[in-house]
Amino acid sequence: MTSDERTYDRHRLRQWLAGTARAAGIERRDMLRLLAAAGVTAATAGALSRTAPAAAATPVGQAGAAGIVKPLPADRFTVHGTNAETRWQALRGTGYHTPNDLFFVRNHTVTPTLDAADWRLRVWGDGLRHGRTTAFTLADLRALPATERSAAVECAGNGRGFFQRQQGETVSGTAWSLGAIGVARWRGVRLAEVLRRAGLTRHAVDVQPRGLDDPFVSGGVDLGRVRRPLPIAKALDDVLLVYEMNGAPLPPDHGHPVRLLVPSWIGVASIKWLGDIEVSTTPLYSPWNTDLYRLFGPGHPAEGSAPLTRQTLKSAFELPWDAPLALGRPHLLTGRSWSGGRGVRTVRVSVNGGADWHPATLHDPPRAGGWTRWSLRWTPRTVGPTALLARATDLDGTTQPDRTPYNSQGYLFDAVVRHPVTVS
Repeated sequence: MTSDERTYDRHRLRQWLAGTARAAGIERRDMLRLLAAAGVTAATAGALSRTAPAAAATPVGQAGAAGIVKPLPADRFTVHGTNAETRWQALRGTGYHTPNDLFFVRNHTVTPTLDAADWRLRVWGDGLRHGRTTAFTLADLRALPATERSAAVECAGNGRGFFQRQQGETVSGTAWSLGAIGVARWRGVRLAEVLRRAGLTRHAVDVQPRGLDDPFVSGGVDLGRVRRPLPIAKALDDVLLVYEMNGAPLPPDHGHPVRLLVPSWIGVASIKWLGDIEVSTTPLYSPWNTDLYRLFGPGHPAEGSAPLTRQTLKSAFELPWDAPLALGRPHLLTGRSWSGGRGVRTVRVSVNGGADWHPATLHDPPRAGGWTRWSLRWTPRTVGPTALLARATDLDGTTQPDRTPYNSQGYLFDAVVRHPVTVS
């Protein structure tokens, strides 16, 4: 997050707490109750763990999930309720881009069935000239200058399960391992182009996209459809309205017919099944940047951190958990590392639980908003269990730590993960 973004979000928070910002779609009294539950007005943190229990993983034999359209074979996915996590071993040999059928699924409710021919995107709000409303069809968007971009989409909770598994800390939310990420080649039109044609004025400060999936109910409160505001500076920078994924129309589970792509930011910002965009001259709030997608807990402000934006630094092996490896035989360990910053510069790997480290061979240049594939040859010489570790450093100089500071909702885990294997 840049210093300008931090200043902006602090300003928005003050406006919200003072009652001068708007949160369309939810009553202020309900929002304040949710904020209180999240620890915004309480001295202690962790209250959200009482209202958002972790979803249980589906047994290995399950091949699908309620509310997800595409097949979810057990050798490729782990199902968590309405979500599906990619198994890392399934990515080995697939190339730089994640195939559509292997891309993880993060749903708040269920995948909607939408007819592209009937779909319309409504752009509205007082940040447009004369407060006018403009509707765009899919054909309208395809007629505008197209942009292609390779970029990752990653859930803010990716790696959340390691707070408990590796650090012994209880957090709320889906217990993802590291498979809530995918990189695709996206094609669409710049959001800036659409906003310009809709009549954007210099007074606009926030842009709030909203999806067409069912309203999300949490703790007995109907939070409405998923939506999260963007500062106008980000909206006009690198954000795309996407209609193709890896050369094909967007699949249903990934936002058909049009979704948002917000490179390098947490996944919830890349709203799927886009239905409308509000352009506002005053700061906007929704549950997805107030009680959710902030950091709460010891070490964080009582009202929570600023709304989360950029992703963190992570590494993963393309190998099953508890994989058996043969003694005395050469193995090519492969994996991927990624950063919300300017791309990965180096990766070092340990094959003995962190006692020694070796430089991995990188197979991609540093890419902002993407990942770098790497490999290391290893011939095990000792029988028994051991842990493989990979530690990345990005071009900003950030290096993965040994431990991630606690937050009650388990966001932005970035510590080096201990990947167990057994040599026999």
